[in-house]
Amino acid sequence: MKFEAILDEINGFGPFQIILIPLRCSPWLVLPLHFLLSNFIAVVPLHRCDISSLDDRGFFGNLTREQRLTVSIPAREDGEPKSCEMFAEPQFQLLSNSSSSSGLPTVQCQSGWIHDNSSFTSTVATEWDLVCDRKSLTQTASTIFFSGVMVGAVAFGFLSDKYDRKNTLLASYIMSMAFGFSTAFANSFLVFSVLRFLTGFSLTGISITSLVLSIEWVDKAHRSFISVIGGLFWCAGNMLLAGFAFLITGWRTLTMTVTAPVALAVLTWWWVPESARWLLANGKVDQAQFYQDRCAKINKQELSSNFKLETPDNMNVLEKQNKNYSYLDLIRTPKLRTLTLQTGIIWYGVSSTYYCISLNISGFGLNMYLTHFIYAAIEVPSKLLVYCAVNFFGRRKCQAGTLIGTVTCVAINIFMPKDLWQVRVVFAVLGKGFSEAAFTTIFLYTTELYPTVIRQNGLGYTNFLSRLGVSMAPLILMLEDVWPFLPQVIICSVAFVCGLVALLLPETLNVRLPETIDDAEQPRTNDGASQIK
Repeated sequence: MKFEAILDEINGFGPFQIILIPLRCSPWLVLPLHFLLSNFIAVVPLHRCDISSLDDRGFFGNLTREQRLTVSIPAREDGEPKSCEMFAEPQFQLLSNSSSSSGLPTVQCQSGWIHDNSSFTSTVATEWDLVCDRKSLTQTASTIFFSGVMVGAVAFGFLSDKYDRKNTLLASYIMSMAFGFSTAFANSFLVFSVLRFLTGFSLTGISITSLVLSIEWVDKAHRSFISVIGGLFWCAGNMLLAGFAFLITGWRTLTMTVTAPVALAVLTWWWVPESARWLLANGKVDQAQFYQDRCAKINKQELSSNFKLETPDNMNVLEKQNKNYSYLDLIRTPKLRTLTLQTGIIWYGVSSTYYCISLNISGFGLNMYLTHFIYAAIEVPSKLLVYCAVNFFGRRKCQAGTLIGTVTCVAINIFMPKDLWQVRVVFAVLGKGFSEAAFTTIFLYTTELYPTVIRQNGLGYTNFLSRLGVSMAPLILMLEDVWPFLPQVIICSVAFVCGLVALLLPETLNVRLPETIDDAEQPRTNDGASQIK
């Protein structure tokens, strides 16, 4: 008897599963708070050279503030002081309207910078003067964080499959809370970067383990529902981030604020059951029986006295008793090897596209808080449409369609005149919605494609490539200095290729989850349905 049949007996979507939805999905509120935190804590506000040292030397006398800036710092085309240059010596002749600053000798800022604190009392950039020739370090900070997420995907994917889901999730909670709060007390950019790396590493366990726990406890008819509900919690956290950042303008306080909800997740962990599917697949029949009985009791299902879970050997759940699975099992057999390559490509492209759009919240004529909120809000209808689409059109067509939709919206904005910023905002938001829909679909799709015995390894591997794509997103955005449209061209190219690759994947709509590697290797019919029973 396969686990899907067991779920049919004890009700695969009853009160037991409904109670677990907030327990497993609420931690997803925390993820976007940290994943997109750099949009606000790493902002580089307007700045200019600090000329107070010249004032201390008595150069200015009774000059007004505007006059002091005029003689000390060259002006941009809009009349504002340049950010990274000052005159080698005060140029008092510029106080005359007939004088020009062109050709006058300039030097880099000699005594630091004065930052505009009207929007932010402090950011990482203002804390450690990450401006001018050090400006790229703010984008590097995002790359460092997502590098931690990338490494964490591999580590937690392995640990969750080898040991168990529940304790791995607790380790993620505790580490995320410890490193998240520690980041707020960093006394240098190096320490900040290390702690952000470790925070990203820890948060990955929440991301992949909570989702798999949710999927493995419901029947096949409700897998898409659970995935979308988890995604809606992500949307809520994403919108909350815009509100938190608007109200809290200091980066240290904001970092502690977005970390605090992890403490609530630790409290809910005590009521989260282990995955009976994983226990059974790893020969822990007595523990699986315990959780099965609890589920049946809460769902008010009366089981016959002889309804007991069979041993793994009788169920043929394990190819080999006590076998230790690893990432190498993803490439040992032909179909899994092909699947591993295809899902890796798609995850890389989906993540890179999503974060390239999400991290670019300026340039559309709206303030950054409103842009971020709109980007987050559009994800709600996107996820609801995904729920309908994946159950009507199937996972494969939905995955490919959302990626092509992203390409279309981004491509239109490449050719759209910048003075039509209202139209550009519309297509930018639609592109964000399609990219979010692609992300929601691939999370569900991947959990259904990999067998139980290596499901977390599969998610760990795909999350590794996903975070590799995310780590590249800030660097791709920096290419606008080479050519303003180069990042958009790269986004379109990557998303289009991934859309084509998605069409090669097998369909999983209404197909039971594979338990073993043998299940995954069995042939499928033309419509993608597995022939295994």
